[in-house]
Amino acid sequence: MAPPASRLAAALLLAWLSLAELLVSSAHALPRPGDPHRPLILPLSKAPRDSSSSSSSRERDHHRRRLLGSELPRSPSARMRLYDDLLSNGYYTTRLAIGTPPQEFALIVDTGSTVTYVPCSNCQRCGKHQDPRFQPQLSSTYQPVKCNAHCSCDAARKQCTYQRRYAEMSSSTGMLGNDLVSFGNESELTPQRAVFGCEIVETGDLFSQRADGIMGLGRGYLSIVNQLVEKHVIDNSFSLCYGGMGMGGGAMILGSIVPPTGMVFSHSDPHRSPYYNIELKEIHVAGEPLKLTPSIFDGRHGTVLDSGTTFAYLPAKAFLAFRDAVTENVRSLRKIPGPDPKFQDVCFAGAGWDISRLSEVFPKVDMVFGDKQKLSLSPENYLFKHTKVPGAYCLGIFQNENDETTLLGGILVRNMLVTYDREKNKLGFWKTNCSELWKRLQDTGSPTPAPLVPQKHNNTSAISPSIAPSGLTPNSFPVEFRVGIITFNMSFSIKSSSGKPNFTEFEELIAHELGVSTSQVHLLKFTSSGNQFLVELAIFPADSADYFSNTTAMSIITRLRDHHVQLPERFGSYQLVEWKIEPQKKRTWWQRNYLAVAAVASVALLLTLTSIALWFVWKNNWQQSGVYKPVGVVIPEQELPPL
Repeated sequence: MAPPASRLAAALLLAWLSLAELLVSSAHALPRPGDPHRPLILPLSKAPRDSSSSSSSRERDHHRRRLLGSELPRSPSARMRLYDDLLSNGYYTTRLAIGTPPQEFALIVDTGSTVTYVPCSNCQRCGKHQDPRFQPQLSSTYQPVKCNAHCSCDAARKQCTYQRRYAEMSSSTGMLGNDLVSFGNESELTPQRAVFGCEIVETGDLFSQRADGIMGLGRGYLSIVNQLVEKHVIDNSFSLCYGGMGMGGGAMILGSIVPPTGMVFSHSDPHRSPYYNIELKEIHVAGEPLKLTPSIFDGRHGTVLDSGTTFAYLPAKAFLAFRDAVTENVRSLRKIPGPDPKFQDVCFAGAGWDISRLSEVFPKVDMVFGDKQKLSLSPENYLFKHTKVPGAYCLGIFQNENDETTLLGGILVRNMLVTYDREKNKLGFWKTNCSELWKRLQDTGSPTPAPLVPQKHNNTSAISPSIAPSGLTPNSFPVEFRVGIITFNMSFSIKSSSGKPNFTEFEELIAHELGVSTSQVHLLKFTSSGNQFLVELAIFPADSADYFSNTTAMSIITRLRDHHVQLPERFGSYQLVEWKIEPQKKRTWWQRNYLAVAAVASVALLLTLTSIALWFVWKNNWQQSGVYKPVGVVIPEQELPPL
């Protein structure tokens, strides 16, 4: 449950988005070449994180843009990754390039926005983001969108403008331009001209976020999807696949795909609202339907799917019924306060560390659509990790106060391929391993079904001691292979000119990001040129171990490989140059037993010194007590000293 003010912000979002949609319409007639439809596959990538706490993600939820969103594509496709993690960063990003030569940007993937925009070089008020601002003067293909009857114009009535306001009153204002948009080096689709926004002013979270801008995937003339469809280069469909709990990453597919076997569909009515809605009729917990009427999910804007919202929000009555049903099914767990006292989170302790076994503790949840199709949700689709209590989890579904809309955010579709089939007005859902989807696309060109837990391979071949970051690591190591050291090189640019960064703090940050102890992280060397630094670090096994367990090694390597290491903004942008793993080195008898030998030698030395000291004391006492005078010897008379 969240504060009423936050819920009011959610209620206001739809009004703001609807008003903004009326203010801006298509400002440029897009050509319609007769190219065959070709889907565009974009990997979803995880953006540098602003905060690791789930409560901050929820605050971004209340104060961010909210909409009110077994086989490969049938045609050649362009592929790009999704970066970042929904709960850690509050959003997913993908990389797009604009202009000639291309200028690259990290853009938040948002099905609730209808404009794609980036900061402009002449921006009057823009925050510090991940990449340099767009410089129109450096692009030979850039064209301003001239003022016309179909757009709002600037004061001089020379160029079209746009404006977007969001629930928390953050906003983006700028000029509309037209340029070539590129979708990555692996794209089989040539760069396409598209209208986009060049920001002049941004406020609120748009100003403070690390991502450069927004990639609008909503229903609207300026949506990047609409523009590509109008140009007949993709079919009227796209898909998103978000990584699971603690994993991040994923893929985005612009264009149609053949629905995998078992994909569950729901009708989406484009005339009801400009948002991607579904027909939700019932929610079941542990096989039992909640005692609710179907109309409760049909209030105001109905049930809306929004990729830009982190959590899910139900009308009050539905939320209370869901909360009570889940609580009733986890009586063996202990209820505890949430990680942030500002929110009345519903949290449970004692579930354990193993995410793959949460379904043994928490109940299965089913969503039933209008045509009786049932979508089954695992615990990762409605829980988030407690950030302060290990092995504890909290409900990621909250009460939508002061609004009868049912809003389903990204948490509900983790490890789920979601197809937005705009041509047939339906949304499809297919449970899969989204973190592995990109690998399957690369290996086979087809999102073949994959288990949510990576399969183990009976691979007995030797593993190369050096694996390039562009290579894909195996899901598991051969049993006989033991990882002794993990080293990697990282380049970054600090934003201050105060000299070299605090490397002790840097090691602590890396340790936190990789989930290891600070004592395991060692800075081997670094070089610098101005504010640019290249560092080499090594991750060693814990003090009590000679090598990493396969689980720990894979966790570290996955975080490095998928760029899950997120540094504070003061370190600027970073790049993982290379990394490698080294097998456990066989130690000599001396290396294995030097501590025991040192301990025995220390004890022996201490005993020897103690014995010598005791001998000297005994000898001195014996000499003093053994000096006697013979009987009858004259003793010289001694005078008394004067008083």
